[in-house]
Amino acid sequence: MPRLSRGDWYDLSRDTNWTLRYATEEEVFPEDLSGSHRVTGEAWEQWDEPYKIGYREYVHNQVTKDTATYSLKNAVSRSKLFDRLDPGWKSVILAHYGAITMPEYLAAIGEARMARFGRAAAWRNTATFGALDEMRHGQIQAFFPYGLLDKEPRADWAHKAFHTDNWVVLAARSLFDDMFVANDAVSIALQLTFTLETGFTNLQFLGMAADAMDVGDLEFGALISSIQTDEARHSQQGEPTIKILIDNGHKEWAQFLIDHMFWRSWRVFSVLTGLSMDYYTPLENRRMSFKEFIDDWVIKQFAEQFRDFGLDYPWYWDKFVREVSWYHHAIHLGVWTYRPTVWWNPDAGASAAERVWLEQKYPGWNDTFGRNWDVIQENIRRGDVAATFPETLPMMCNLCHLPIVRPAGVVVGALDDPAPLRHTHNGRTYLFCSEPCKWIFTRRPERFAGNRSLIDRFLAGDINPPDLGGALAYMGLSEPEQGQDATGYAWATGE
Repeated sequence: MPRLSRGDWYDLSRDTNWTLRYATEEEVFPEDLSGSHRVTGEAWEQWDEPYKIGYREYVHNQVTKDTATYSLKNAVSRSKLFDRLDPGWKSVILAHYGAITMPEYLAAIGEARMARFGRAAAWRNTATFGALDEMRHGQIQAFFPYGLLDKEPRADWAHKAFHTDNWVVLAARSLFDDMFVANDAVSIALQLTFTLETGFTNLQFLGMAADAMDVGDLEFGALISSIQTDEARHSQQGEPTIKILIDNGHKEWAQFLIDHMFWRSWRVFSVLTGLSMDYYTPLENRRMSFKEFIDDWVIKQFAEQFRDFGLDYPWYWDKFVREVSWYHHAIHLGVWTYRPTVWWNPDAGASAAERVWLEQKYPGWNDTFGRNWDVIQENIRRGDVAATFPETLPMMCNLCHLPIVRPAGVVVGALDDPAPLRHTHNGRTYLFCSEPCKWIFTRRPERFAGNRSLIDRFLAGDINPPDLGGALAYMGLSEPEQGQDATGYAWATGE
């Protein structure tokens, strides 16, 4: 075989299906784990991966990437580069490691499920490489922050975060459990590899790697680049899976799965990436605003694939497009106000120069959000920092588990969802931040009804004492771990 070209042996080596004799299709590919029985086994044989690779090539590529990335880390770790990074950018790193490291390990479960329960041999082969990818991503993103512990002890939240009930983690864990831990192979292919990876994270990693290099964070830039090249390959499992479903008359199911997860991905993506791009990245290093990024890479480019595959835009598309202009700004204001509840130091990003930039990128920002920062800034200048902290907990959405927010200064009737939305299921009333979140819940309430938000836990008596201090202890945040203003309020005082 070493003397043959890959085209001479590839299809033969990967096509390992056989006729079952001692077990039924349902026993080998149970629907709860496979999700493939809408389509016949013969039809699944048409599944063909866009990116083809053999094990020898895979190992060679991964060794090369690891050698380069770990060598760079070893060199950088002996320097003062991290110490010289902008405080806001350090928060980007800490937020990323805490929210993403453990989900990378969990994504290996999703890939392994496709590697075992995908109906096509070609699909199982591709997913096997995907599982190896995700294990590597978890390991490398746990190892890199470990090297920062002597400089930033909260880097241990790369491992600790998902072992706590922090409110950010509750939201992320709910998303990833829904997407791949508690999901079937077909749904994982559409919701993880197509919707999240192709539509959001693959693009995000490209941008983050470039931003890291711009701010001088060579270590993080190399890490993210190394991961992105894997994502670009195994994220392509969604495309042939969508094609099989549509060709066999199941466009409606494919559309539902994507509509469902696009909204959920957008919610968490806007929190992590929106805050990083528009507030935490140093002003001089911002290549584009978060809105410009979404417009160029999601609305114009990724969304075109909906039509290329014969799908429609999600039914809430206009709502999504409008939210790009304000949602992450509202979340940012909440995260900064509740800064003790997160494991990084939120950067207000509201200095005079930054406010000029925000108003240019988001006309009307000063009228809707700037006036809130005016009050905060005045309290800080008067020495009343205590007035900038919350006294109670916000309402949380029972689907995405993020705070229910609205932009200040906007006429209530001008919003799509002007007030928290309600739905009663089995005698209990659930609250939602948006119509799409409510729609996802009501389509499959049995999937989400038992997933408790932080407020549910508060009302159930799990948090003692029932105040902000009790909530911080419940979320695993000791005083040294609690977030503070990234610049020590220099943005407000002009110092």
